[in-house]
Formats: sequence, structure tokens, C-alpha cells
Amino acid sequence: MKNIFAGLLAACALLGGLAAAETNGGMRPSDAALAKKLTHQIRMYPRYSIFDNISFSVNEGRVALFGAVNEPYKKSDLEHIVQRLPGVASLTDEIKVLPPSPLDDRLRMQVARAIYRDPVLSRYAMEAVPPIHIIVDAGHVTLEGEVSTDMEKNVAGIRANGAGLSFGQVTNNLRVENPSHQS
Repeated sequence: MKNIFAGLLAACALLGGLAAAETNGGMRPSDAALAKKLTHQIRMYPRYSIFDNISFSVNEGRVALFGAVNEPYKKSDLEHIVQRLPGVASLTDEIKVLPPSPLDDRLRMQVARAIYRDPVLSRYAMEAVPPIHIIVDAGHVTLEGEVSTDMEKNVAGIRANGAGLSFGQVTNNLRVENPSHQS
């Protein structure tokens, strides 16, 4: 009788352990793994450009999207991409669709040329999705993304400011990968 009872206890413990594994991530990828998949999917979205900037947070499978896109269809495309990823429990979409503006479109191009034609920054232009994102909203330019050095961040800000801005201003939110490294 003791052996049967011990066997039942062992089976219950095993089943309890399996159930716990399912609820704590055994069936759902970890937030870190989900974040890695999200990063990949956003970068692989064929219409994601230097004029869009998307960031996100993940907490227990709940995804929140942030940033700005320059076309409304991009917002809905990104929602569908994220919702289809295994492990996404819910989605909150805080992506702003920038209003259509020929002046903003012209300014985007001027700033992009000024930044990516600079010899210090031109190497970034060869990447599939260059890391300096240029968000223009009603004449206001915001630089987002990541560069290698403080000097590159400063050069990008100077080039954006000198790109023929007759109005508006530039906010340089670029992050520096190696803040102490100067080149």
C-alpha cells in the first residue's frame, strides 16, 4: 500500500511540475525571446524605412508598440505582424501616424541626404535599414536610433540642423552604442 501511495504522489508531483512549466513559459516564449522575434519582424517588414521609428515593450507576453510611421497602412501592417507572433498574449498599439505633408516629405529627404552623405555617417547608409531614423512632424525633426560614438551623434545633429530648415527644430534622441569610444 505504501508503494502505491508513493507512486501516486510521484505521479502527482510530475503532473504538477508539467502544469507549472506550461503556465510559467513552457508553452509561451520568454519575454526576451519574444522581444528578439519582434525586433527581427519589425526590421524585416519591407516597408519599414528611415522615416519610421518603432519601439516596443514586452511584459508577460503583453506587447506595447510605440513610435511613429509616415503612412497609415504601416501601422496596421505592423499590428497584424505582431499579433501573429506566437507568444503574444495582447497588443497595445501606441504608434502615431504622421500627418501627410509635402513640406514634411521634402524636409525628410533634405535631412536624410545631409546625414547619410556626410563622410562620418555615410557607412550607415549601406545597411538594409540604416540606424538613424528621421521623424518629421509639422516641421519638427527628431532623430532616433543608435550610432557608435558621441561624435557621430553630434555630427548627425549638426547635419540635420543645417539641412535647410527654415522653420522647426531638431531633437537629437540618438543613443550611443559606445559612449566612451571616440573616433
